[in-house]
Amino acid sequence: MIDAQALPVVAADGHRFELLARVPARPRARLLWLPALGVAARHYLPLADALAARGVAVYLHEWRGNGSSSLRPSHTQDWGYREILAMDLPASLAQLDAGASVERIIGGHSLGGQLACCFAGMHPAVFPHLWLVASGTPYWRTFPAPRGWTLPLIYRFLPWLAQRQGVLHGRRLGFGGTEARGLIADWAKVGLNNRYAGVGIGEDLEAGLRGVRAHATAVVMEQDWLAPPSSMQGLLAKMPQVDATLSVLSPAALRTRADHFAWMNSPQAVATLLFHSFE
Repeated sequence: MIDAQALPVVAADGHRFELLARVPARPRARLLWLPALGVAARHYLPLADALAARGVAVYLHEWRGNGSSSLRPSHTQDWGYREILAMDLPASLAQLDAGASVERIIGGHSLGGQLACCFAGMHPAVFPHLWLVASGTPYWRTFPAPRGWTLPLIYRFLPWLAQRQGVLHGRRLGFGGTEARGLIADWAKVGLNNRYAGVGIGEDLEAGLRGVRAHATAVVMEQDWLAPPSSMQGLLAKMPQVDATLSVLSPAALRTRADHFAWMNSPQAVATLLFHSFE
């Protein structure tokens, strides 16, 4: 039997959101899952159901500004990596710690995978497993030419546009949702200089990544130009003490398009691969 939950969470600064959970009767592990940029947590319920059926309790974090979040980005409401890593994710982690004492996993999709790694680096020994799907560093040099050559222009233009408009209207551009300008600025800096950091973060995130000791299961999609294998390899290279396996899934394996998002509605192949890495 799977228990469906919507757990109320309050971050240190008062930000409120719900942590969507699928919890089997006797979970073998607890997974904190971080969405892709601009994607509400509810869109990962098929993945959560597939993993819960295999005995993994799944807790779907909600990005600040999306879905059940009490905030929306605007000219007067702004945030970046600091608020996510130092306020929102610790509040979600506390909900996992309130449950049974089983191994914890952290993982995510796209930006969620990147920040899952950063958060693991900030909390050494908490997460022995990393599950990364369609993710990787945005650093432009890790992308194949000629697409990679265009990325520095994008990483300069999008923060400028977000600053000018007060937010980034990502849906109009086909990239993310309505995003806080500080978040876009932090993300773009990584894309330009290959260094994870954020305005107001005192900790050295790069040093934290180098200190992560875990097993990472990384999955990329064969037709995903947003997160090619080289981008994932670039992210994994930041964690030299991590034992990592990287798999590339084809349309035949997924039974759907092997792009950045289609797997979310047909997650069985991804769930099976992730679960088998934990056994």
